[in-house]
Amino acid sequence: MNVYDFDKTVFRGDSTVRLLFYALAHVPASLLTLPSIVWGGAMYLLRLWPKRRFKEKVYAFCRYVPDMDSFLEGFWNRNFKRIYKWFLDRKTSDDLIISASSEFALRPVCAKLGVNLIATAVDPSSGKYLSENCHGPEKLRRFRELYPSAVISEFYSDSRSDAPLAKQAEKAYLVRGGKIIAWY
Repeated sequence: MNVYDFDKTVFRGDSTVRLLFYALAHVPASLLTLPSIVWGGAMYLLRLWPKRRFKEKVYAFCRYVPDMDSFLEGFWNRNFKRIYKWFLDRKTSDDLIISASSEFALRPVCAKLGVNLIATAVDPSSGKYLSENCHGPEKLRRFRELYPSAVISEFYSDSRSDAPLAKQAEKAYLVRGGKIIAWY
């Protein structure tokens, strides 16, 4: 099994940021969330709020999306081209994407790609977190919970915060701007 992080690894950019901007452009009422996002971003940068609290402010746009399925279909129709070609060329049906991004947002693209998904559970109607943020050691914990004896043949990520999973892999790679380099 090959395991991949999503944002900045198989997807050029950050899907959550792009999703937020897509909402701001296509769901005018979501603009009401901007003041709390800016405030939350400042509180997070000042280390007064944890990342989860800030990200819930970001996902608050969900409250204003009347049909999330149609919204995500439009988003992925526009953003599927941001999936790196190297990933499309090598993916297989037993591959796994594991991401801190929201499960509801990544589920449609992973279905289209034909790969499995582990991600942060976020309520698509409220933006509230339903699970721990799937980041760092939490990725490994959730992976082992679902795949207790699986062998990771290759692991790909843009971030060293994914070292716990990289250490489990037979081979691990860092992805920088779509280029793959060995994880040292």
